[in-house]
Amino acid sequence: MPASSSSLIDAYITYLRVEKGRSEHTCDAYQRDVERMASWCGVADRQLVEVTAQDLHSFTASLAMSALASSSVGRILSALRGFYSWLLSESLIAEDPCAQLVTRSAISRLPKAISVPEVLALLESAGGRGHESIDLRDRALVEFLYATGARISEAVAVDVDDIDNEDASVVLRGKGGKQRRVPVGSHARAAIDAWLVRGRTEMNGTASPALFLSSRGGRMSRQSGCEIVQRAANRAMLPMAVSPHTLRHSFATHLLDGGADIRVVQELLGHASVQTTQIYTLVTVDRLREVYASAHPRSR
Repeated sequence: MPASSSSLIDAYITYLRVEKGRSEHTCDAYQRDVERMASWCGVADRQLVEVTAQDLHSFTASLAMSALASSSVGRILSALRGFYSWLLSESLIAEDPCAQLVTRSAISRLPKAISVPEVLALLESAGGRGHESIDLRDRALVEFLYATGARISEAVAVDVDDIDNEDASVVLRGKGGKQRRVPVGSHARAAIDAWLVRGRTEMNGTASPALFLSSRGGRMSRQSGCEIVQRAANRAMLPMAVSPHTLRHSFATHLLDGGADIRVVQELLGHASVQTTQIYTLVTVDRLREVYASAHPRSR
């Protein structure tokens, strides 16, 4: 460990012991935790005071791949937050790289992404209410949500004219009025075309610009969209509650599992900061670790 890193850690531990009155047990644990970060920085050819938010994300991902218990990972992140908050208070760094650090609790609050086979079962179960127009609409909505990763509020706000068939894309209006254009896959386009040609006009669709209509011919509400997804999940007999946001999380997770660049996923989701999108990479790393632990003969 570089002398500068060692001296910074010693000064931080002295601060915890003397000024904050932390116990020796806590001080010893925090020292080990920050030294773990310092060792990682040495491998990455970085200094502790040079660490960026992206560096911390990479370090957190490495923790997720380790055999550490989630409680140990949480303590390490807590130690790092305290350390970098102290560096900032001492004017030793210009900004706190932990300010947007993704936490394990944030990951645990995410709806669980469903698997690709479960998504396919959900899509096959959309509709089934015995009314062709409604069934076509329900299937088109569920296909659209998974194909685009749209929020339900964005999906119900889409107008027919927002769909570009030549470009196979759609304009979504996200938070803060920001617009983005995202691709629409062939399965979703086929479902939308079937809805437009065979279903929408029967629901008085000529008077509304909305792509997805209510049974009365007006724009579909967010609540109705949520009910459509949950109804499909129930028909598919999925073992968990499924919402439009579950499909959005599944969309992001499946893209990253398939090797998509995080910046591309950020644009598709309409996230203002890549820090928000990075939470999905940690979810993916966790899944890889679970597979490794269960499949590798010498993983334990």
